[in-house]
Amino acid sequence: GPLSERPLMEVRLGELHTWISTCDFSPQGLLATVQKAWNSYYAKYINVRKGGPAGISMLLTGYCLLSYSWNYEHLSK
Repeated sequence: GPLSERPLMEVRLGELHTWISTCDFSPQGLLATVQKAWNSYYAKYINVRKGGPAGISMLLTGYCLLSYSWNYEHLSK
Protein backbone atom coordinates (compact mmCIF):
# COMPACT_ATOMS: atom_id res chain seq x y z
CA GLY A 1 0.00 0.00 0.00
CA PRO A 2 0.92 3.64 0.10
CA LEU A 3 3.83 4.68 2.28
CA SER A 4 1.60 6.73 4.61
CA GLU A 5 -0.46 3.63 5.52
CA ARG A 6 2.50 1.42 6.45
CA PRO A 7 3.38 0.84 10.12
CA LEU A 8 6.76 2.13 11.28
CA MET A 9 8.28 -1.36 11.45
CA GLU A 10 7.58 -1.91 7.74
CA VAL A 11 9.24 1.32 6.56
CA ARG A 12 12.72 0.99 5.10
CA LEU A 13 15.48 3.25 6.37
CA GLY A 14 15.68 5.16 3.08
CA GLU A 15 11.93 5.83 3.20
CA LEU A 16 11.88 7.01 6.82
CA HIS A 17 12.16 10.75 6.06
CA THR A 18 9.32 10.56 3.55
CA TRP A 19 7.20 8.47 5.93
CA ILE A 20 7.69 10.98 8.77
CA SER A 21 6.71 13.85 6.46
CA THR A 22 3.35 12.11 5.80
CA CYS A 23 2.51 11.96 9.53
CA ASP A 24 -0.12 14.30 10.97
CA PHE A 25 1.43 16.36 13.77
CA SER A 26 -1.70 18.35 14.58
CA PRO A 27 -3.21 17.86 18.05
CA GLN A 28 -5.98 15.70 16.55
CA GLY A 29 -3.44 13.63 14.61
CA LEU A 30 -1.26 13.07 17.67
CA LEU A 31 -4.31 12.12 19.73
CA ALA A 32 -5.40 9.65 17.05
CA THR A 33 -1.89 8.14 17.03
CA VAL A 34 -1.87 7.73 20.82
CA GLN A 35 -5.35 6.17 20.74
CA LYS A 36 -4.30 3.74 18.00
CA ALA A 37 -1.17 2.77 19.96
CA TRP A 38 -3.18 2.25 23.16
CA ASN A 39 -5.79 0.13 21.36
CA SER A 40 -3.04 -2.00 19.84
CA TYR A 41 -1.31 -2.45 23.22
CA TYR A 42 -4.61 -3.23 24.93
CA ALA A 43 -5.58 -5.82 22.32
CA LYS A 44 -2.18 -7.51 22.44
CA TYR A 45 -1.40 -7.56 26.17
CA ILE A 46 -4.51 -6.77 28.24
CA ASN A 47 -7.60 -8.06 26.41
CA VAL A 48 -6.51 -11.67 25.91
CA ARG A 49 -8.13 -15.01 26.80
CA LYS A 50 -5.39 -16.35 29.05
CA GLY A 51 -4.07 -13.14 30.50
CA GLY A 52 -1.12 -12.93 32.78
CA PRO A 53 0.63 -10.17 34.66
CA ALA A 54 2.80 -9.18 31.65
CA GLY A 55 0.60 -6.42 30.21
CA ILE A 56 -0.07 -4.62 33.47
CA SER A 57 3.50 -5.05 34.71
CA MET A 58 4.90 -3.50 31.50
CA LEU A 59 2.56 -0.55 31.96
CA LEU A 60 3.57 -0.09 35.61
CA THR A 61 7.28 -0.48 34.81
CA GLY A 62 7.00 2.18 32.11
CA TYR A 63 5.22 4.49 34.54
CA CYS A 64 7.89 3.95 37.22
CA LEU A 65 10.74 4.61 34.78
CA LEU A 66 9.04 7.73 33.44
CA SER A 67 8.31 9.01 36.95
CA TYR A 68 11.90 8.33 38.05
CA SER A 69 13.33 10.15 35.02
CA TRP A 70 11.10 13.17 35.68
CA ASN A 71 12.23 13.31 39.34
CA TYR A 72 15.87 12.28 38.85
CA GLU A 73 17.41 15.66 39.71
CA HIS A 74 15.27 15.99 42.83
CA LEU A 75 16.05 12.43 43.99
CA SER A 76 19.80 12.62 43.35
CA LYS A 77 20.34 15.55 45.76
